[in-house]
Amino acid sequence: MLRMILLRLGTAVLTVWLASLFVFVAVQLLPGDVAQQILGQDATPEAVAAMREDLGLNRPVLERYFDWLGGMVTGNMGTSLVSGEPVAETLLIHARNTLLIAIPTIVLGITLSVVLGLLAGLYRGRGADRTISGLALVGMSVPEFVTATVLVLVFAIAIPVFPAVVIDGAEARVSELIPFSVLPVIVLTISMAAYIVRMTRTGVIDALASEFVTTARLKGVKPGRVVVRHAMPSAILPTLNVIAINVAWLIGGVVVVEAVFNYPGMGTLMIESVHNRDLPVIQAIAVLSASVYALTNLGADLVAMGLDPRQRSGRFH
Repeated sequence: MLRMILLRLGTAVLTVWLASLFVFVAVQLLPGDVAQQILGQDATPEAVAAMREDLGLNRPVLERYFDWLGGMVTGNMGTSLVSGEPVAETLLIHARNTLLIAIPTIVLGITLSVVLGLLAGLYRGRGADRTISGLALVGMSVPEFVTATVLVLVFAIAIPVFPAVVIDGAEARVSELIPFSVLPVIVLTISMAAYIVRMTRTGVIDALASEFVTTARLKGVKPGRVVVRHAMPSAILPTLNVIAINVAWLIGGVVVVEAVFNYPGMGTLMIESVHNRDLPVIQAIAVLSASVYALTNLGADLVAMGLDPRQRSGRFH
């Protein structure tokens, strides 16, 4: 088991490194000149050349990459080309704001979707299953920005219960942002839960039809114990990766939803950085998102190993 954990940990580290390499190369290949973007179109060639020298853009690409990578490993993400502030501080503020909507979404979304998926699987083909499956399909079919727009029209304009868009900056206090986080959390929970419900339902149906569940029933095990002790651990295994991907999607910054609500999170910061060609911030966000993705998938693998003895022993026959 230790060997498998180390192997998955090594895979996660390799994934993050390859992501950092790809992001750095992709950023360097972007059209245009960063120095020209900072100084404006009226800047003289001499001023642009001096700016390029100050930014280190005249140095060899590999030298710049390894300097940047070394800084990322030690926590030095560089300095924003637009604000002149450390990238780590800017990223920390926006990450805090994203976590303010991501954590409630994760708790509410996973709990709600697993319960609904379990009910749909247990009552397959009945009214509860048809209702839950229908709602899940609607949630999967409707884009996030449409759901967000409808909620704004209903709960911010027609029935003014919640504020529509954030008017404070990224440095606003948590208490000031909480009222603005309610609608984004609802939108993200709907989008996230739809996929997990479908996967959980399928896992429950497959588990209930398996031989070990049938054997437990024939031995006279109580139905509730059959579901909780035998069916659920097996049913949740294929759902873990879907949960991990959704968690990484949330932490990495939900661009569309944050843009609709003007929410100052990671997604909004990414849009602003791309628009301003703030390359250090773009690179830091991309590597952070890749790290979150790798860690959540590693966590999903470890949970799966804990639930499935076959994965701990490496035997699947």
